[in-house]
Amino acid sequence: MNLTGEQIIGNSFSKLGTSTFQGMQADSGIAISTPFYEATTTEIDLAIAKAKTAFASLRKTSDEKRVLFLEAIAEEIMAIGDPLIEMACLEAGLPTARIQGERGRTTGQVLAFANFIKNKTWVNPIDDPALPDRQPLPKPSLFQKQIPLGPVAVFGASNFPLAFSVAGGDTMAALAAGCPVVFKAHPAHPNTCEMVGRAIQKAAKRTEMPEGIFSMVHTTSHEIGGYLVQHPDIQAVAFTGSYRGGKALYDLAVRRPIPIPVYAEMGSINPVVILSEGLAAHGASLAANFSQSVCLGQGQFCTNPGLIVIQKSDEAFLQDLATQLDTMSLNAFLTQGIAQAFTKGCEKLDQHPAVKRFTTQAIPSPSLFVTSAQAAMKDQEILEEVFGPSTLAVVVEDQAEMIAFIESLPGQLTGTIHGTIDEIKAFPELIEALSLRVGRILLNGFPTGVEVSPAMVHGGPFPATSDSRGTSVGTQAIYRFTRPICYQNFPAELIS
Repeated sequence: MNLTGEQIIGNSFSKLGTSTFQGMQADSGIAISTPFYEATTTEIDLAIAKAKTAFASLRKTSDEKRVLFLEAIAEEIMAIGDPLIEMACLEAGLPTARIQGERGRTTGQVLAFANFIKNKTWVNPIDDPALPDRQPLPKPSLFQKQIPLGPVAVFGASNFPLAFSVAGGDTMAALAAGCPVVFKAHPAHPNTCEMVGRAIQKAAKRTEMPEGIFSMVHTTSHEIGGYLVQHPDIQAVAFTGSYRGGKALYDLAVRRPIPIPVYAEMGSINPVVILSEGLAAHGASLAANFSQSVCLGQGQFCTNPGLIVIQKSDEAFLQDLATQLDTMSLNAFLTQGIAQAFTKGCEKLDQHPAVKRFTTQAIPSPSLFVTSAQAAMKDQEILEEVFGPSTLAVVVEDQAEMIAFIESLPGQLTGTIHGTIDEIKAFPELIEALSLRVGRILLNGFPTGVEVSPAMVHGGPFPATSDSRGTSVGTQAIYRFTRPICYQNFPAELIS
């Protein structure tokens, strides 16, 4: 595939910008040859204008035709072959097996949305018949269904160059719903993005979808990203990344003359609660499996288990975990910036007077830090996410302090409990406390795998996400890009 570094504007390409940047090899920081042109506001306007025109046509396009489009996207991604795997590995510094698995997950979720909208009930129809003889007043016929919002802006993530990127869940949910997408490629893997973007463009042409159903722009500029979010014809925003980035986009969107929803997934430290009886039964394997989860993918998952909650009487487990982490190696990070931020975050914890580092390798390295619940509740900065293979253990005196600490936490994507069924039954307050803080609760597992499923909730209370009512993984993600409408006294043939 011949990469050009241009914007994809509907069925065409554009390079009006004069500034360029290049993708980088994650492990060496060496630039990859293709220059990528910074998008201009003119190109953003053109992409959104095409998306607006496409939406007018897309609203009349059948679900069956969108199914063919989604299926064609999966086929075109697979048709790229090994060059896509090789480029994603080069730009993200991830092993071949990981990227191959991620490609499978990406095409799998594309097809999951295609299968989901094959069933006409996906629009959640509610038929409430008329009661003309009701007294004292007759009741009209009412029919409710979901309809698409309109053009959507999607921002790609740095840590999943395929599954949370150009053809990721946000893009596919919007397209399945009938919303055109203007995608902002992540500058950490622009070559990979162009490959997938061209595949979607090819699928759109092949299935004769309206031009403008998909566009993709490249930029390193926060201003251009802000311009995209503030454009009056964009009707919703999806984002996966840092709290700072997501909150900035949210603030721009809600300050618009007509505010729009922003579905920002902004990270999490994902508390893992370890109870005494579960630890006694599975302590040795728990330390080994926990360390693997912390270091999986170099710890660069939003579901990385970055917080342990454990009673003081079980504190010896932490030394076992530290020993395991000291055997783990540090590999390439996704970007040089993430590597630097990880080092800075570990050093900040290491220098905190109320925090002790239990691991012994020099920073940067897989790390375990330990503090008390009182210290963590007093200074919330201790709990700031360190993106990478690091976890913080908070030691509580008893179950009462455990609940108090959990209740003090900000919103999280996940919460995990390790324990026996009997001890959890005897401690019902724990599930209740976690349920108010997280979007997904796990029992005797680890949060670093997110199943693409109708039941999955990949979301959570603020600041894990900007809107806890949705999910960014699974087929229910489609409803972030629809709204309900009610038809009163309409015959069925007039409801499209």
